[in-house]
Amino acid sequence: MRRVFGWLRGRVELGPLLIFLAVASGFWAFFALLEEVREGETLGFDERILLALRAPGDLSQPVGPPALHELMRDFTALGGVGVLTLLTLVVAGFLSLQRNRATAVFLLAAVGTGILVSTLFKEFVARPRPDLVPHGSIVGSPSFPSGHSLMATLVYLTLAITIARTQSQLRIKTYVVLVAVALSLAVGISRVYLGVHWPSDVLAGWALGAAWALGCWGIAEWLERRRRMFSKSKTVDS
Repeated sequence: MRRVFGWLRGRVELGPLLIFLAVASGFWAFFALLEEVREGETLGFDERILLALRAPGDLSQPVGPPALHELMRDFTALGGVGVLTLLTLVVAGFLSLQRNRATAVFLLAAVGTGILVSTLFKEFVARPRPDLVPHGSIVGSPSFPSGHSLMATLVYLTLAITIARTQSQLRIKTYVVLVAVALSLAVGISRVYLGVHWPSDVLAGWALGAAWALGCWGIAEWLERRRRMFSKSKTVDS
């Protein structure tokens, strides 16, 4: 393995390659789920998970004590439009005050395009919300993909990447990314627990959100390298 990685390092930039593979995997997972959903292949799996999260004999009650239900409502709020929009604007404003406007623009572009993509796929697929159990939260849009899961993954992962790029220690980078992943997982699980999304909606939201965040990051890295190369070229010419 050392020889293989040594050979690769000398011939391939591993960073861009890994980003590409991660983005491709995310998009593949999303479109594979989309095909399965449109063919009705996920219905059995979705129903089993939803019913497993309900009290036996009373589908109106989720499993666990009332405190768990309230906790899930708190988690789902972390993926709400208001919370994520406010968080994005606050961070973008902070970056602008630091004269890091390029990163602020990258953040706003990633989140803005993610919202657009989520909306377009929801309207295209037009999957109804689950009707097996009562909804524990107000909903008004189609079900696939889960917008909360998609946008939470996109926003928290993008913010984590932005912070991690400023750190030199691997353990800090890892910690920041793991926090983003944990928040995304909590939001997605809460949507299924509250009965407002099928599990496959959430899986698709996670996949597309991660792919979109990593794709935007890859584009930003590429543009930054181009800018540095251009700057060096101008310095040499002068």
